[in-house]
Amino acid sequence: MLDDGRLARRGNIPLGYYKDPERTAATFPVIDGERWSVPGDYGALDANGALRLFGRGTTSINTAGEKVWPEEVEAVIKELVGVADAAVVGTPDQRTGEAVTAVVVRSAGASLDEDAVIAHVKHRLAGYKAPKRVHFTEDLERLENGKVDHRLWKQRLS
Repeated sequence: MLDDGRLARRGNIPLGYYKDPERTAATFPVIDGERWSVPGDYGALDANGALRLFGRGTTSINTAGEKVWPEEVEAVIKELVGVADAAVVGTPDQRTGEAVTAVVVRSAGASLDEDAVIAHVKHRLAGYKAPKRVHFTEDLERLENGKVDHRLWKQRLS
């Protein structure tokens, strides 16, 4: 695996954001005379040239100097029997900067608890990626496009 980095592309890209020159300049910089689109996604190329996506930079969690990609932890939590849906956000933590915090929707009739979720993640991923807390809810209240509103959950749990 090569070094992690921000994804970017050039060529046929949007002109920018409507009436938002600052956001346009940040997302569509000119580098060495060529215009690029740098939307904020992170990933890496493996030895075979395949791209591995990690997630959005705005949702990454920095805990004790380590970067945690919520999408990776969410996928592992969703493997667990009794989980209908899950989201992961960083919440303030005095010791580590941010704590990995999971928001879990239980499947109907499931009696899943916090310890089971944390143990499952620790079994599949590095310990620092495991949630320190698990919040159970009836609904993740996804956005109209189906995506998790990480900002909403981070605000609610902070």
